[in-house]
Amino acid sequence: MNVLWWQRGVVYQIYPRSFQDDNGDGIGDLAGIERRLDHLADLGVDGIWISPCFPSPMADFGYDVADYCDIDPRFGTLADFDRLLAAAHAREIKVILDFVPNHTSSQHPWFVESRASRSSTRRDFYLWRDPAPEGGPPNNWISDFGGSAWEWDEASSQYYYHAFLKEQPDLNWRNPVVRQAMYDVLHFWFARGVDGFRIDVLWHLIKAEGFPDNPPNPAYDASLGLGEMHRVLQIHSTDQAEVHVIAGEMRRIADSYGERVLIGEIYLPLKRLMHYYGREIAGVHLPFNFQLIEAPWNAKGIATMIAEYEAALPPGAWPNWVLGNHDRPRIAARLGEAQARVAAMLLLTLRGTPTLYYGDELGIGRIEIPPSDVRDPRELREPGLGLGRDPARTPMPWDGTASAGFTSGTPWLPLNPDWRTRNVARLSEAPGSPLALHRRLLALRRAHPALAVGDIALLDGDHQEHDVLAYERRSDGDRLLIALNFGARPRELCLPSWAHHARPLLSTIEDDAPPVRAATRIVLRPDEGLVLGTD
Repeated sequence: MNVLWWQRGVVYQIYPRSFQDDNGDGIGDLAGIERRLDHLADLGVDGIWISPCFPSPMADFGYDVADYCDIDPRFGTLADFDRLLAAAHAREIKVILDFVPNHTSSQHPWFVESRASRSSTRRDFYLWRDPAPEGGPPNNWISDFGGSAWEWDEASSQYYYHAFLKEQPDLNWRNPVVRQAMYDVLHFWFARGVDGFRIDVLWHLIKAEGFPDNPPNPAYDASLGLGEMHRVLQIHSTDQAEVHVIAGEMRRIADSYGERVLIGEIYLPLKRLMHYYGREIAGVHLPFNFQLIEAPWNAKGIATMIAEYEAALPPGAWPNWVLGNHDRPRIAARLGEAQARVAAMLLLTLRGTPTLYYGDELGIGRIEIPPSDVRDPRELREPGLGLGRDPARTPMPWDGTASAGFTSGTPWLPLNPDWRTRNVARLSEAPGSPLALHRRLLALRRAHPALAVGDIALLDGDHQEHDVLAYERRSDGDRLLIALNFGARPRELCLPSWAHHARPLLSTIEDDAPPVRAATRIVLRPDEGLVLGTD
């Protein structure tokens, strides 16, 4: 097997506003990321994915792009980006950018021209439609941020479509001129030396011709607080067959530059997700697998999930796993610190490419954002539903100095409340810290081919009924056993015969207590994960 860097490696997501501020304005920047590269090298990651840093009015904090081929002054300049890229590569860290092809900012020159007149040469760059025969929006499509996805333009007496904010009009990907213009963006950054792209909302790119109404969702219950977008099933507004042609065209561009990677953001059921690997033509290298973010946290359910995901993968497809990102609550906020450690061991020992979210290596937990400090447009549009993303985007705490070493000014969002003790400097000195665990897990991945590129075999038995998930990772003569206790009580695991003489290589609980074991069995302490091996 010819193993590529993104198959054996670990990707680390950076939300640039919140990683490190170098100029004192309270907002993170590219120079700040460059200053903190040694932390990432010490951690042991192989690539960084940087959320959007392009010129933007920041209606959705960079996901409303006004220029795809430049850097927003808040974050620096193209020269700053080039320095960051060179500095990362000097540390053997790859750089992945966020590509936002579904929509632009309403201030992008293309949309300004498109909106100027029905006869504009760029009118067809976007999705303009007349009102419904009885008046009102052309159909019942709902924005992911609530409300109609159609915005009335008084000057031209038409609606334009926006899957997200009205400041984010959707591009018309059926227009070949639009496609080529966006492919030129990929060429621009690949030629500059970037190692890949995470493609935002890839499954949204193509809409059904004729724009029929989406069917109502029979399971929708407003009291569940899932957001208005779930009132209909997005059958016609997302995941159209033609999107796979686009994914294939992007793949050909990436592959023409050598060892590059395309990661697709796709929130779809497993069977439909698999299509984004490609069929007749190759798709993206890694359709993001978000199942762990949403999964009920129990051993049996996650074992079933792993088995079904592995079975569904097309021949030659490479798996991947994600625990957290800038849109979802942090894992320690959801599970607590003890199980967040177990989750980290799960993420970093499963087969495939893991994506680690900034700050999760510190075990940052629940953060309450006062109403006066809310910045997220989704929370502002649908308040009180718990959909706000600000708690997952708070500044990285680096040390115990003012503003946690993140900025010399005022942070754009509040810090985690325990930042004086939960910061990089403090946890670097604590052998039992979440940071120390992540460093040891990543070192273990590098030392063992079984973890980086080996196969996986779930252990059969009734232990899953008793909170324990166990699986082997194997590569030639390298063989490891991972055992995870999802519960708050001690649990016993019967060891396979080859592991009777295996020794613990790493525990999520840092102390000197040896595991309780007999020749054929081992006892996992509450909330403990273990990696066992024979070397």
